[in-house]
Amino acid sequence: MTNASPNCDFSPIKRRIAADIRHVIAKLGELAQSLDHEGNCLLGELEQIKQRFFQIESNAATFYLNCYLSPFMDRYMDLSLTIRSLSDRRHGALIAVERGDPLDSLLQPGIPVGAPVSHALLEAIFYPGSPLHDGAVLIRADQIVSAKHVLPLASAQENERITGTRHRAAVGLSERCDAIVLVVSEETGKASFASGGQLFPVITP
Repeated sequence: MTNASPNCDFSPIKRRIAADIRHVIAKLGELAQSLDHEGNCLLGELEQIKQRFFQIESNAATFYLNCYLSPFMDRYMDLSLTIRSLSDRRHGALIAVERGDPLDSLLQPGIPVGAPVSHALLEAIFYPGSPLHDGAVLIRADQIVSAKHVLPLASAQENERITGTRHRAAVGLSERCDAIVLVVSEETGKASFASGGQLFPVITP
């Protein structure tokens, strides 16, 4: 299974990413030239570039996430707001968004919800101690279909960089279908999404 290329045009975001990439390239060129000067220590500048690159990666991941979701749901921005809020609070979350491939046969049965996608409801579901906060939420179109699903796990041997059950579940489901799976780590607050068996950072606090 391979994901189709996203077909969308969020021009301001694309221009911002392009400008940031050009800035990093120019800065790297300056640093390369400064190596000729004795006594220059570049470690501080390299650390700043690394942080800038992480931000570019996060912006690009957010851009592509919206591209992947927008053909299948209208309220994809509610998901972006939810993920940012959960990340800020370090509330763990796992959200599977159905696209072209049906997900029912890949998920263990969950608890029916049957409500429109909303920022407030998703935050309530993943609030620590909530009866539904463990497991994954299933979203189809603009509906929260159900919660508390168990997803298939990625093999630890196949991807040693993936740690944590939520992240292995996100990658595991995305290996088997074209779903987009969003995940927030309760330990770090880092937010990512899985697509095509790969994990991409959306927010790195």
